Amino acid sequence: MKYQELASEILAGVGGRDNVKSLVHCATRLRFKLQEHGKADAEALKKNPGVIMVVESGGQFQVVVGNHVGEVYNALNAQLGAGEAAPASAQEDKKENLLSRFIDVVSGIFTPLLGVMAASGILKGFLALSLACGWLLDSSGTYKLLFASSDALFYFLPIMLGYTAGKKFGGNVFVTMAIGGALTHPLMMGAFDAAQLPSSQPEYFLGIPITFINYSSSVIPIIFAAWVSCRLEPLFNRVLHSALRNFVTPLMCLVITVPLTFLLIGPAATWLSHMLANGYQAIYAFNPIVAGAFMGAAWQVCVIFGLHWGLIPLMLNNMSVFGRDTLSPLLLPAVMGQVGATLGVMLRTRDAKLRVMAGSAVTAGIFGITEPAVYGVTLPNKRPFIFGCIGGALGGAVIGYFHTATYSFGLVSIFTFAQIIPAGGFDSTVLGAIAGTLVSFVFATIASYLFGIVPPAEQPAEAAPAPAPQAPLNRKQQITSPIAGDIIPLDQVQDATFASGLLGKGVAIEPHQGRVVAPVNGCVASLFKTKHAIGIESDEGAEVLIHVGIDTVKLNGLHFTAHIKEGDRVKQGDLLIEFDQEAIRAAGFDTTTPIIISNSDDYVDVLTNGQSPVQEQAPLLTLLR
Repeated sequence: MKYQELASEILAGVGGRDNVKSLVHCATRLRFKLQEHGKADAEALKKNPGVIMVVESGGQFQVVVGNHVGEVYNALNAQLGAGEAAPASAQEDKKENLLSRFIDVVSGIFTPLLGVMAASGILKGFLALSLACGWLLDSSGTYKLLFASSDALFYFLPIMLGYTAGKKFGGNVFVTMAIGGALTHPLMMGAFDAAQLPSSQPEYFLGIPITFINYSSSVIPIIFAAWVSCRLEPLFNRVLHSALRNFVTPLMCLVITVPLTFLLIGPAATWLSHMLANGYQAIYAFNPIVAGAFMGAAWQVCVIFGLHWGLIPLMLNNMSVFGRDTLSPLLLPAVMGQVGATLGVMLRTRDAKLRVMAGSAVTAGIFGITEPAVYGVTLPNKRPFIFGCIGGALGGAVIGYFHTATYSFGLVSIFTFAQIIPAGGFDSTVLGAIAGTLVSFVFATIASYLFGIVPPAEQPAEAAPAPAPQAPLNRKQQITSPIAGDIIPLDQVQDATFASGLLGKGVAIEPHQGRVVAPVNGCVASLFKTKHAIGIESDEGAEVLIHVGIDTVKLNGLHFTAHIKEGDRVKQGDLLIEFDQEAIRAAGFDTTTPIIISNSDDYVDVLTNGQSPVQEQAPLLTLLR
């Protein structure tokens, strides 16, 4: 339910379903392509407690929601009325600049594969660690099965990219997958192996010599081939009768694109991929220390604007051409620098909301997801973000000095340490990665702890005697307890959303009996369909949210009985909801009930003045204006 509500609010914030051209998501972001960016309300979305940040970059309207992005994405697709978002190329905005279109294409092709790529890379890293430590032998059946599991995605990467590229370019994904399959077919791989022998004879297609290349794990050739196939498809569909399209169009796409790929697209794309790899290697070799410092400092800035997508193909291309990648290790200090900065803030701040947010962001950051840390903690406080980038530069320089490389692709995280172990076992490059990461993490943590939190600015002397703050404190509103029970401070509730105060100030009660009465005179502003939560707007303007239990939305209304409906007027003490407390507990749910003032920002303070245990209709909260 909460994901559906958040999805509705996000959809309204981007201008409604008619303003959405396409939607994809990555680890923490919803990436919208909009018809008109002017219809979106970024400022309103930033104020939504379920949204961490809004970023407009690369022609995309990006809404950062955190680790539950998959659930929000599914809820959005249900409201958009589509099982999957339409391909962005179906209505491509011709006015977009080249960089925006490039980032959009790359993110659309690689985003769906990032999760399994990370999993495969981590598994490869652990297998390398197992060999280096002597836990497994490469001749054992256990190793072979696990290695096949970790290597299958990369070996057959052209097939996987055939699917995502076909979807992105708006064509038949099964045709583009078949093209990828042709590139890695055993017959073609055998022909490539035979072509390497001194006694090999050239082979021809209709008199044209074929250049056999090992396309396993390649990236660029299948993307170009998929683009060509997706451009041919509508041409044939326009000229063919509807009775013939279903099989003749795929036939013509395969017959034309596969030979064209082996004869022209593949060799040209392979030449381009080697040029990119060698160009990067030349820059890196010129001064690895400077390269490491630059990437360590700039990576998180690239992430903020979505520009990091342009480097993903380069990392994969390095892996395909050289069998290793020296770029991704340079990013490890950049990630851990922001984690360290966030930890420093968490240890220093006295703000309960910021501390809870920082704690969860540290955990996510260790596993490679830095958006919650950057958008929720370090960037809003400015100094910690800068310290994280400086730490990243220092650590990146150390890693560059040791020429550390990864031997499998994956999201940069704590698991990357297992992916930098070469076939020969531990060496100085591994120690360099550990040292560089520690330098970044420790520097950012200490600097952010000592200097990251700016103390509140002192009020100017002339502002001190101003009488304005005095009068509002005399305007009080009493909120009585809707439930009899034991009072619990809100920051002790076992739900980070309530405990952090993101939804507003208030208090929680462990009920003694299963009934909820009106705490004020007012109107029922909202009643959840599951009857576990109710919102009341008092006649004085206070917005009171009563949420019975933690995660009780999952009961779908079971054990709850509502005695009012949305829009009803109520008086203080009127019965609102009854619930079977024992049955809810027996189902495994906590019945702790937060009572929140949703518009706490409208008040100077929200004070708890009830004594525990509190009786029904006894004074509970005092709102100060």
